[in-house]
Amino acid sequence: MSTPRFLDLPPGVAPQKIETSQGTFAALEALPVSGVVERWPALLVPGLTGSKEDFIAVLMTLAQSGRRVVAIDLRGQYETPGPDDPDAYTCAALGADVDLLAQAIGGAGDPVHLVGHSFGGLVSREAAIDGRTRFASFTLMSSGPGAIEGRRARNGRKIMDEIPALGLEHVWHSRFEPDALAADVSDEILEFLHKRLLSNSPTGLSRMAEQVLTMHDRTDELRQIEVPTLVLYGEHDDGWPPEAQSEMAARLGAECVVVPGAVHSPAVEAPETTAAALVRFWNAAEKHYLDTRSNTM
Repeated sequence: MSTPRFLDLPPGVAPQKIETSQGTFAALEALPVSGVVERWPALLVPGLTGSKEDFIAVLMTLAQSGRRVVAIDLRGQYETPGPDDPDAYTCAALGADVDLLAQAIGGAGDPVHLVGHSFGGLVSREAAIDGRTRFASFTLMSSGPGAIEGRRARNGRKIMDEIPALGLEHVWHSRFEPDALAADVSDEILEFLHKRLLSNSPTGLSRMAEQVLTMHDRTDELRQIEVPTLVLYGEHDDGWPPEAQSEMAARLGAECVVVPGAVHSPAVEAPETTAAALVRFWNAAEKHYLDTRSNTM
């Protein structure tokens, strides 16, 4: 569970609704506090038990690079409604939503920088591979080549099994609340985490857990897509082993950034380092695109 350290929205960040042909998605939109939007926008996709709030700590810094930056709740996640159909929560179905969101955010045709955290990386990878949208760049943040491993895999299996039988409230009291209390979060954050979990679609959360536990390796397919790619993860990641993510980056020919001191949520645990790495990567991707285009004209 990614746990934001604060909920107050920084200057330039505001709640929004993104309309698509598949419904309305809850979002946090960040715009530059000073200056103007002059660079390509970015779309941030959260992980399995997370939400758009997981990116609060990086939104203002990212936007100050001259961009519109949008963090969303996936379908059935926190403040975005979703159906009771399990097939609506496969990585492919959620990836199609990401395509629609990117097209809405790109507006007049600007390519969009895509960032997927953890399970959101698997979902975003579907959008990168399916060819429906041209992305400016793609970042896998604490997300691996296939199924999640270790402690987080064991927790995901329990979520998948317990939600249909015992419900979200049971899962909160038996798993999420003890973890939050052990982390000594504030009463405000504890209340938010409780509200967020219970706002999820039970069908959606259970199906997403099944997806992150069974996803196959699509690295070779992603390698065929011509999009600048960054693999970014914490040095102590306990989801996908750092070695697996490093190897994935090598297979992709992608840039690899290891965030010192971070575990599985670099945007929360090391926001300034994470934001700086993203801005530098995005700027380089845009320069490469413009240089390539000028050389072919």
